[in-house]
Amino acid sequence: MKNVFIKNINHEEVISLANQVEVLSGQVVSKTLVQNSAVSITLFAFDKGEEISSHDSSGDAMVTVLEGTGKFTVDGVEYVLKANETLIMPAKKPHAVSAQETFKMMLVVIFPQNEE
Repeated sequence: MKNVFIKNINHEEVISLANQVEVLSGQVVSKTLVQNSAVSITLFAFDKGEEISSHDSSGDAMVTVLEGTGKFTVDGVEYVLKANETLIMPAKKPHAVSAQETFKMMLVVIFPQNEE
């Protein structure tokens, strides 16, 4: 069997990332595509009013809104992103995500690697 680095998604097929996650009432839905010590790629679908409360990460996080509009708070500063807009949330800075309307996003986190 060959190594599969990106999972839960069809390979060698043109797809819409937004169509890979479904907004469900009262929920934040996530689908992990990659999770290892170097990188994490996750798709999210937020119902209106849902949120991920403030937290931080050891890696730099890049969010790209796929559909709708999301509000991101990074170290106390609010950013409102629409479809096809991207924001980098630096490592170790507290950040939160909230849905003022339903929206979908892709999160890519790059983790530090021990360099020797």
